[in-house]
Amino acid sequence: MITSELAEKSILGTMLQENYLIMDSGMEEWYFQKQLHKNIFMSMCELARKDKPVDYITLVVVREPAELGGANYLAELNNYANAARFDEYKELVIEQWRALEKGHILQQALQNDWTIEQIQNAFDALQLNHSTAPQTSIQADLLAQYERPFIPLEKLTGISTGLHSMDYLLNGFQPSEFIIIAARPSMGKTDTLNHFALTAGIQGHLPIIFSLEMSRTSITDRLIASAGWYSRLKMRDPHKHFTEEQKKKWPNALDYVARSNIHIDDRSGLKVSEIKATARKIIKETPDKRPIIFIDYLQIIRPEHPADNQTQAIGQISADLKTLAKEFNCPVVVLSQLSRAVEQRQDKRPIMSDLRDSGNIEQDADVVCFLYREDYYTSTPADELDMYIAKHRNGPIGNFTVGYYKDTGTLTNNN
Repeated sequence: MITSELAEKSILGTMLQENYLIMDSGMEEWYFQKQLHKNIFMSMCELARKDKPVDYITLVVVREPAELGGANYLAELNNYANAARFDEYKELVIEQWRALEKGHILQQALQNDWTIEQIQNAFDALQLNHSTAPQTSIQADLLAQYERPFIPLEKLTGISTGLHSMDYLLNGFQPSEFIIIAARPSMGKTDTLNHFALTAGIQGHLPIIFSLEMSRTSITDRLIASAGWYSRLKMRDPHKHFTEEQKKKWPNALDYVARSNIHIDDRSGLKVSEIKATARKIIKETPDKRPIIFIDYLQIIRPEHPADNQTQAIGQISADLKTLAKEFNCPVVVLSQLSRAVEQRQDKRPIMSDLRDSGNIEQDADVVCFLYREDYYTSTPADELDMYIAKHRNGPIGNFTVGYYKDTGTLTNNN
């Protein structure tokens, strides 16, 4: 089990690598138990407030090196950095501080003969100290709504999906919503995700894809194929199989994908905490864009803690993804597999109970969308993809059909 001192070292080491965490993490100097670490944190804050870079060299300029443990100690803090576990270690340090403060409160209460009410008030103030107290008043929210009836409504309040029927039902992908796109294998889940990411990026948003199964090269090839309407089979050897016209349009397809500003993390076996750490860094580096997170796919995310079974593990991951959406105030769109029960029915269209491994997915998700292709089960090519919004916490449900061209992975609106 990690000690409070090691957790403090990890927090400071991570801050040295990710300077934005110094002011954005909510840490305060008094949370640190070790005076040396308090000195280092205060020096970091001093540099950060002046918009200066923070590293072990700039720190020794702020105060005497001996007060910071020396240059070697500061340099060694980098070895403890762990961005993925930053929040976990931060909570550990804060809880340790609270535990010590409770002891001080009880000692004061004993010495000064406090009443039970005084002790409880002191505990409440400790639990909701000024740095972590939530904003609960709705007065500012009401004030912001004052002109609402007199201002024309924007076409979409969320991030457009690029599919008219879907936008009509969802009003776009909404902030803080956890959206599940579920289907059996080979139905077009990844192509659908790529379509959403390209659409969001071209609109000026910040799409971040976590591809736990496919490599970044494979996803990039799919994005190019979709954007340029290129056959993925021909893209294996464009020089040999492309027509001259297709070769001429190649730079335009690359430019289109480049303008979408998509970020792809293709590490396998990620935990939600690691997804969160990477997304936070990308979002911080691009503060002027509205983020949207895509994950392919839910069942191969690693749980934070060992679980007794897969159902329990998926339930934990599902809850963590919903928390992630709320914390970043952005849509989190996650692909999900369906159970084999679909294949055992005469009607192969998915239903809510087909969500694989956990009813928690249904409970946590704000939107559940199923994908289905009739031509997958028949020999009749259709170039169509049926989409069914089976759950919509804040609006209507419904089904619609879009164009889907498997050869290129392109989705289109059906007129």
